[in-house]
Amino acid sequence: MENLKLAHKNARKGKGWYREVQMVNAEPEKYLSMIQEMLINHTYKTSEYVTFKRYNSGKVRDIYKLPYFPDRICQWAIIQVIEPYLLRYFTKDTYSAIPGKGIHACLKALDKAIQTDEENTKYCLKIDAKKFYQSINHDILKQKYRNLFKDPELLWLLDEIIESTEGDTGIPIGNYISQYSGNFYLAGFDHWIKEEKRVKHYFRYMDDIVILGSDKQALHRLRKEIAVYFKGLKLTIKENWQVFPTNVRGIDFVGYRVFRGYKLLRKSTCKAMKKKMLRLKRKELQGRPLNFSEYCAINSYQGWLVHCDSFRLAEKYVRPLDNYQQKYYIENIKKGGQAI
Repeated sequence: MENLKLAHKNARKGKGWYREVQMVNAEPEKYLSMIQEMLINHTYKTSEYVTFKRYNSGKVRDIYKLPYFPDRICQWAIIQVIEPYLLRYFTKDTYSAIPGKGIHACLKALDKAIQTDEENTKYCLKIDAKKFYQSINHDILKQKYRNLFKDPELLWLLDEIIESTEGDTGIPIGNYISQYSGNFYLAGFDHWIKEEKRVKHYFRYMDDIVILGSDKQALHRLRKEIAVYFKGLKLTIKENWQVFPTNVRGIDFVGYRVFRGYKLLRKSTCKAMKKKMLRLKRKELQGRPLNFSEYCAINSYQGWLVHCDSFRLAEKYVRPLDNYQQKYYIENIKKGGQAI
């Protein structure tokens, strides 16, 4: 029950206005006891998904959403228990959906390799898995969990969630536990790359992979070996894989372009930022107030820019909105007013 209480506390962050969150908040003992009973009696069944499409960087993804009660609470409860064991198994080169190892931790590690080891970062092999989440094989994933965990109650629950989509492949993008399952699915591959292939500079952000080396032909040979390894996971390398000299093009990864000596924001992100900031400046000049979503967008881009060489970009597109942003902060957030 203590784990379920903590799961509810964590799952509801930023969602206090959800009707289901308010429902559970009103009678937590009642609803958390219901989840506990479902799990003990094996009557828990993953709820029906609500699906919608999300457009990001020219890609269209099908996102699956589950109700807060009982599913999101249940998945949080699982992760709170199994996360330490998963983190212990992951290599230090694994990023995404890991506490303290997000985009900027990955960027920092990649940048350090580029700036400090010129000889072993002359060339880059860049690959990703084709339709990664949709291609994850249920039986392989379940066996991987069985190799790590032996508790039948946990394995029953993981099986139920894994099998909550039709067919024998695919885990839902949007499920909290899917992020961990996706990382775990490739964790054995990480160990193979580091321990058997002895790759020095390797970075994986979910299924996006960057490998650096001193020999172009060696990277081509490694790419062929990876393709064979992926077959064992029922995965294929996307056709747009590349091997290229890092000094000429830089490395486009985790939202940035990393060169020897400097880092830039990814072109598509930069273009979207310029368009957004100019639109907000026009809105300010028209005397129209900023809304909460726009206030957050400015903060978000400021967060992206601080991690790369972006002085001129910030001065031209973000700094002119400082007063507009500050006015919203004073009127709506500092005094505890309505933020949304």
